[in-house]
Amino acid sequence: MAIVTTTNISQSFGDFDLFTGISVSLPKDGKVGLVGPNGIGKTTFLRILAGLMSPSAGRIHIAKGARLGYLRQESAEAFSGRTHSVYDELLLVFKALQREEARLRQIEEAMADGLSEEELAEYGRLQVRFEQAGGYDYELRIKQVLTGLGFDEEGWQMPLPHLSGGQKTRVLLGRLLLEKPDLLILDEPTNHLDIDAIEWLEGALKVWEGAVLLVSHDRYFLDKTVNTIWEMSRSGIDTYRGNYTAYTQQREAQWERRQIEFDDLIAHLLKELDYIRRNIAGQRTQMAQGKLSRLSREVAAIRSGGLGVLADLKSKGWMQTKEIYGLDIVASNVGELHEQIKSLHPPARMPQVHMQIQASHRSGELVLRTHDLAIGYPGALLFTSDDIELRRQECAALIGANGTGKTTFLKTILEQIPPLSGSVKLGASLEVGYFSQAHEGLNPENTVLDELLSHQEMLLSEARNYLAQYLFRGDDVYKRVSMLSGGERGRLALAILALKKANFLLLDEPTNHLDILSQETLQAALERFQGTILMVTHDRYLVDRLATQVWELDGSRLYVHEGDYQEYLAWREQQTAVIKEEIAIARVEAKQARLVESSDNGLSKNEQRKRAEALAAVETEIHLLEEKLEALTKAIEIATQTESIDKIQTISIEYATTEQAIEALMEKWETMAHE
Repeated sequence: MAIVTTTNISQSFGDFDLFTGISVSLPKDGKVGLVGPNGIGKTTFLRILAGLMSPSAGRIHIAKGARLGYLRQESAEAFSGRTHSVYDELLLVFKALQREEARLRQIEEAMADGLSEEELAEYGRLQVRFEQAGGYDYELRIKQVLTGLGFDEEGWQMPLPHLSGGQKTRVLLGRLLLEKPDLLILDEPTNHLDIDAIEWLEGALKVWEGAVLLVSHDRYFLDKTVNTIWEMSRSGIDTYRGNYTAYTQQREAQWERRQIEFDDLIAHLLKELDYIRRNIAGQRTQMAQGKLSRLSREVAAIRSGGLGVLADLKSKGWMQTKEIYGLDIVASNVGELHEQIKSLHPPARMPQVHMQIQASHRSGELVLRTHDLAIGYPGALLFTSDDIELRRQECAALIGANGTGKTTFLKTILEQIPPLSGSVKLGASLEVGYFSQAHEGLNPENTVLDELLSHQEMLLSEARNYLAQYLFRGDDVYKRVSMLSGGERGRLALAILALKKANFLLLDEPTNHLDILSQETLQAALERFQGTILMVTHDRYLVDRLATQVWELDGSRLYVHEGDYQEYLAWREQQTAVIKEEIAIARVEAKQARLVESSDNGLSKNEQRKRAEALAAVETEIHLLEEKLEALTKAIEIATQTESIDKIQTISIEYATTEQAIEALMEKWETMAHE
């Protein structure tokens, strides 16, 4: 059953058609990623579905009683007039539950004086409803969501007016997750999240009970969260089954198949037209006129929305299809029909950057080596580093939180900033190419064409042809750099970088602001590149495909991990297990210390034994519940794979209850140990 269905949705602004002919259906448990070039209208389409805009044409049907939740890209104006805290904002989600909780407490207080049968019945109904609605764990769920989205406990009490735009977006996302709408619509939800928060959100969406429709440039995130891709173009949406990687594997075959279908269709139409032309005035006039009427309608359907509308025409008939799609311009004679057939366009592929990054010459085997390196500014140490050795044709990915000094590290390698201590050695025969995240190397007053020519001399025709490969066509080349979007500046900077013929690339967030097709093109170019790469990036998909070393900047230390991204993730998971084990050991040692302290305080052996047994009993309970939690985690993963939504819901509730029980026992253990 579909939660939302659209029929021939179009959106126009004056004479400009942003998109036309969108007919899609989203199942009530579907997980869909919407992709397409920047500016194609993805956000507009989401706003139409969310009821914030009306389409220029077409129809939308939303399942009766369905609740929709929408997260916009930017939320700087959110919470206007509200002064309460982050925690209190999320608490508003459970206002009704809090009223029921207050009524339950009121009835419980009256129990001492005795209750009537009606009051007892009301209490029973309220208690069941309260429990089913999550009344006993809603505060725990708020804490889990805030922690998962990167708010520490101090941040929970921050007043809403003091939040940045990114923080407000995270609060809105948290509220949506707690509200649990039937359809969750997310526009670039990872924009303001660090890696830990993104990974937490991936886990939350995996077990989401309703439908999800999201727009994201994060290909790794799409791989982890969706099972269907909608590819949006000016003329509609194409559906692909599977995650993002599956979509890339199917897309090329789909495009080729469509071209063959189009060629066969044109051949069929022209053959039919030839029959009509030869027989319209002969003995078979009636048959030819019938074919003319039918063929004219078919061509009108194709012009309106492609082969999909033609299929509807054949299954639903002319009158119904005409009403649905607003078909009205039908050829009345052979000449008009011939012109309409000639005007049919083949299925267009999405515009794609064509990029080649080649090294002018081979570097030495050693490209970069550091020893006892400390990065920062005089009086302000940012971090120290493991010793680094990067060799020819390797790719190192530097990952870490924002503001930790990654760009400063690149500038140190470029010798723009000296290290605080230690040494940096660059190899022989290096030609370094640097891509800056801020694109500060571009002159904002130049046009696109002038900026390119300032870096390399070439004929105007050559320059324009070269820029066309990076999607700067026609009058685009005369745009000022200051007027370009973030994605356009990124493409221009990459075009200039490719001209340098460098053999050592230093890339600072190279996929920022690029649409998905441009990200793919850049990735393919870097995979073919015969030199060495050091990249700072949050793009886990790029890291997963390219990195031979992962350099993790964690706190005040840069750690070097030999091996690819999957090996790094396996190491990190192992480290998490080690930390859990260390905590368990610390717990035992703390217990022993408390026993020694009890002995020093003059407790009898019998009292010490009783306390030790009580502590051991609580620890056993905690251990059993932790084992249960691990089993529930595996059960959720299995249920997710089999798409058993009811099972997931049941297990998730049990998981939350078990976590709450562990938390309560930990507090009890700490109190007992302290006593």
